[in-house]
Formats: sequence, structure tokens, C-alpha cells
Amino acid sequence: MAKVRHSRFDCVPGCSVEAAIGLIDGKWKSVILFHLLARTLRFGELSRILVLVSPRMLTNQLRELEEDGLVVRTVYPQVPPKVEYSLSPLGRSMEPVLMALKTWGDANISRFGKPNGLDPRERKNPPASAGGHQWARFDPEPIE
Repeated sequence: MAKVRHSRFDCVPGCSVEAAIGLIDGKWKSVILFHLLARTLRFGELSRILVLVSPRMLTNQLRELEEDGLVVRTVYPQVPPKVEYSLSPLGRSMEPVLMALKTWGDANISRFGKPNGLDPRERKNPPASAGGHQWARFDPEPIE
């Protein structure tokens, strides 16, 4: 299902917030962007990092991020095909926002509680796709 897009943002103050949130409002977009901060990743690598995301959902979220200009998809003409995803300059400009979200989440996660059993690090055999929220499996290098 295609994402409904605004054709104009000419409303009251706060519309810039609406526009920014509109770019990362997918369930997994912020998490995908966060992981791409560290390095360029192939689809399979993203799938292994985001174990609770179905391949279809990951594909859709990556397509929307690419359409919005936040992610660059690079296809290498070889057999088998090699596709890499990296942040565009616009996507890289969201780094302070993503890191602020991570900092806030780290400081407040105990308030809201982590859903039990959904952290793949706590399971020996994590489900391929169980729904729920994906918790970051690694932190990118500190940004200085």
C-alpha cells in the first residue's frame, strides 16, 4: 500500500515538524536509518540486524526511504545481483535527530519497559518474524 503524501506544507508553525516526522514515520524507518549511520549495508545484513522485520516490510520501508531521498540504493551489475544501501547526504543530516532519539530512549526505556522476549539477544533461536518492536543490536561508533 502506497504511503499517502502531503502535496504541500503551508500550515501553521509545526508543519516543519510534521514534514520531518512524515519522512521517518514508518515502523522501521528510524531503526533502518540508525543502523545505516554506522556503515553501508546490504539487504541481507539489514535482515540479520532487524530479525523481527519481514523481508516485504523491509523492502517497502527501504523503497520509501529511497523515494524520500534519505537512502541511496546502489545496484552492482553482477551475478548474483549485489545491492547496497547507504545514507544520502539528506539522510546523513538526520544523524543528530536519530542520536537524540537514541539518547532519550536509553535514558527512558525503564519508564516504559522493554517488551518481554522481543530482544533477539535474549533468545537462543529468535523468530524470523514475530512482530513487535526491534531493539538495536549494536551501537554505531561514537560520533565526535
